Amino acid sequence: MSLPKLSFAVELAAAPLAELFADPAVIETLVKLDAGVALGTLDLGPERAEVVRRLNEAGIPVVAWLLLPEDQGYWFNSGNAREATEFYRQFKRWTADNGLTWAGVGVDIEFDQREIKAITSGQGRSLLPKVLLRAFDAERVRRSEQAYAALVTQIRSDGYPVESYEIPFMADERKAGSTLLRRVLGLVDIPVDRDVFMLYSSFLGKTGDALLWSYGPEAAVIGVGSTGGGVEMGAGMPVLTWDALARDLRLARQLGKDIFVFSLEGCVRQGFLPRLAELDWNAPASPPPDEDIAQVSAIRRALQTVLWAAAHPLAVLLALAALAGLFRGLVGCGDQKRR
Repeated sequence: MSLPKLSFAVELAAAPLAELFADPAVIETLVKLDAGVALGTLDLGPERAEVVRRLNEAGIPVVAWLLLPEDQGYWFNSGNAREATEFYRQFKRWTADNGLTWAGVGVDIEFDQREIKAITSGQGRSLLPKVLLRAFDAERVRRSEQAYAALVTQIRSDGYPVESYEIPFMADERKAGSTLLRRVLGLVDIPVDRDVFMLYSSFLGKTGDALLWSYGPEAAVIGVGSTGGGVEMGAGMPVLTWDALARDLRLARQLGKDIFVFSLEGCVRQGFLPRLAELDWNAPASPPPDEDIAQVSAIRRALQTVLWAAAHPLAVLLALAALAGLFRGLVGCGDQKRR
């Protein structure tokens, strides 16, 4: 089996980004790994442009991971398609002005960061009216997805393939033919060239590897992590140990998938990067325990059932009415026999 193609997410502000790549060993190891970088656009400044030029000169493929200002939601969602389109225009100008080369463009489809921060700061109740209104607004999802589809078309016409970073439960919504998750959570489902499922086992508890094993076959690229870094949502966010990271990498390889590692800065901080260059990909990695796989499968079936029911309420009502009629008929037959 051939080795997977690795790419590393980098989500740093300008000063720490420059500091990360000031160490020549980082670029040297990326070249040795034949790995790419997905570089978050936390700003469109000269320091970030200089890092991109250095990566370009080293022959390292760089994907522009588009991120909005925090006051616009940061990640892409159903509430900021207009802002995302405008940001892409600014990104194009910055790219042209600085002579930058990109291997592709990445869109990060997640919740509105302002809502996440409200929840983690104990203000989640204030969001309930907004979420309830959104749950019944299918038109909002339709409009935002049309706008994002037009943006993807524009990006492709500019010569860039598009990849998305997605919450894996979107796969269940697609199977169920539902929009419930998108309506409630403010997510969007847009056509891209390859989807990266964020299967970060450090955040998913003891069944994290089973979730990776279950959702991995449905993704173009498997996202593993977290090794640390990224948006600060409070203290004590779990990170992978080296052994857990190596396990997830080998499981992803067994599934025949390329791998997205979150994050490069976490790997450098924990001393994982040189170890990755020496990783024995052929070492055994046992699949998750059967009971964990069964638990994840049961959760996915239940979720898909709920989503299907939400998408087909009339069919559910008709089925319940038919079952009620059947039950009454059976009870009636029983009463006649007793007479």
